[in-house]
Amino acid sequence: MEITLYILGSLILICSLLPLIRHDYWTFRVFEYPRIQKLAIAILWLLLYMLFVVSASLWLNLMAVAIGITAICLLIQIIPFTPLAKKQVFGTKETDKSNSLSILISNVFEDNDDYQGCVDVVKKSNADLVLLLETNHRWEKETAVLDQDYPHQIKVPIDNTYGMLMFSKLPFRDSEVKYLVEEEIPSIHTKIELPSGQLVQVFAVHPTPPVPNENPRSTERDKELLLVADQAKNCKLPVVVIGDLNDVAWSYTTELFLKMSELLDPRRGRGFFNTFHAKYPLMQFPLDHAFISAHFKLISLRKMNNFNSDHYPIFVHLQYASQNESIQEDNQLEASQADKEIAAEKKTADTSD
Repeated sequence: MEITLYILGSLILICSLLPLIRHDYWTFRVFEYPRIQKLAIAILWLLLYMLFVVSASLWLNLMAVAIGITAICLLIQIIPFTPLAKKQVFGTKETDKSNSLSILISNVFEDNDDYQGCVDVVKKSNADLVLLLETNHRWEKETAVLDQDYPHQIKVPIDNTYGMLMFSKLPFRDSEVKYLVEEEIPSIHTKIELPSGQLVQVFAVHPTPPVPNENPRSTERDKELLLVADQAKNCKLPVVVIGDLNDVAWSYTTELFLKMSELLDPRRGRGFFNTFHAKYPLMQFPLDHAFISAHFKLISLRKMNNFNSDHYPIFVHLQYASQNESIQEDNQLEASQADKEIAAEKKTADTSD
């Protein structure tokens, strides 16, 4: 048993310490994802240690202390995303339809051919704004039926798993497709007009993840997110940033994004809402996001049924009111000088390799 504990304990400590190294290479960044899983395994390790170890060596006792501290640190990092913590975005039951905005975000998984399942989920959600990711020309063709219910569209089908299809019941204004960092990785920048006439700035993003078969570094992802953060912060309109950010809600980069953009995460204080991987219940992470400015309160947030994708769709319903900003601005995360320096460095990072 002691040998098993040594091996398992070493893995826990290594996987927990690696993300503390602020390096963009994937071996450091990818271990930010399984924070819940690391906590569960650390607790299991401590239970095994207490139940089966009678007379432990000094080194195993020291490992137990280290894993206990690790478990506490992981718990502290996770608690903000549970109902035990304060909600960063306040909820509301009041619905002013002229100033509400419902959004469905779904990474369809490009090789998936359950087009009807996707269409059914969209229709069931009845969202005002729909963002479909990993959409190629085949997906564009098979979801064209949605054009009937969504007269406004921005379509960027690409056969590289980074295509985007955006459908809206509400009119777009000043729409642009930009390639902020990588030539084949688009983002959609548009304004959407609520029935009241209020404009909302929407950014839809899907940067590459730091995994070997996609991109060995997080440099490009981090740079794109922080460039969008600047635009969001400087925007005078209410802002929504949506998409598959290929980053978990609790990562250092996501937190840095929230600090620099001054946006809020409706997950905080409510739950994890894990969207990936839909087929592996024990290895799921919150990768699909809707970050919002303080102008909005939350009516509802929920996962939708999966349609053979590797992601669950996520639905968010927001209520705009101009007075919300003053009520919720204290909920924004504050950027330190060190955060600002790191963000500046990431925004100017060389991505030419």
